[in-house]
Amino acid sequence: MHFGDNLEVMRTLDSGICNLVYIDPPFNTGKRQALKSVRTVRDGSASRKGFQGQTYRTSVRSVREYSDAFDDYLEFIEPRLLEARRLLATDGSIFVHLDYREVHYVKVLMDSIFGRESFMNEIIWAYDYGARSKSKWPTKHDNILWYAVDPSRYTFNFEAMERIPYMAPGLVGAEKAAQGKTPTDTWWHTIVPTTGSERTGYPTQKPLGILNRIIAVHSNPGDLVMDFFAGSGTTAEAALSAGRRALLIDDNPEAMEVIARRLSQWSPDFRGWQAPRA
Repeated sequence: MHFGDNLEVMRTLDSGICNLVYIDPPFNTGKRQALKSVRTVRDGSASRKGFQGQTYRTSVRSVREYSDAFDDYLEFIEPRLLEARRLLATDGSIFVHLDYREVHYVKVLMDSIFGRESFMNEIIWAYDYGARSKSKWPTKHDNILWYAVDPSRYTFNFEAMERIPYMAPGLVGAEKAAQGKTPTDTWWHTIVPTTGSERTGYPTQKPLGILNRIIAVHSNPGDLVMDFFAGSGTTAEAALSAGRRALLIDDNPEAMEVIARRLSQWSPDFRGWQAPRA
């Protein structure tokens, strides 16, 4: 785990060392992304009502945030994608997790870096949670671009793909219904539950289920998986749990603290950062 500017760190690494790269870069929303941790206690004088008419008050325990605004997003992301291309092995793949604001522009950029023939899929991660707009169709999906360094030679472990239930099991028969079907390029998966054990308290945390699928299918045991926008460390947990190795980079001290706690069972090696003393 490297603490520092990801571009500077990547430039110090040897070429061709990574078998899989997944990144979830800032989406360029123009906002500060923040996640509040709150504490709720019962208070008979408070105005917030809950179960069985009880009243509660809440207090903010902590706020984690970062800026998500760039004057020129492509200028920011291009040199990092070029380094990712250099660091990938000849049979490696890269997954870039974006949303509707930048995905079209980044795809054109990646076509120029990796080659249009290396574009394999645009995966749609669809979820159904949160507020709903009354002025347009609510935006409830992210876009994940998959490029293979060599489109004739890449890792795709079809048998490792977990199966999902049929929407109409009665139409396919009991045997097929029990086996389930393989996913398409549209993945329905809930966001990280706000009160679930998976939640780390880090803004924009992505669910383990998404990373588990990518790593199981697109890497092999012992492979090196890299995420240079490490954030909450989801990529590393998925990789290490599946017997892969992980290389993370981030320049946010709060991210390092979250990752140190989350990956403690694997005793990660930190470069350029030391965990604060208790």
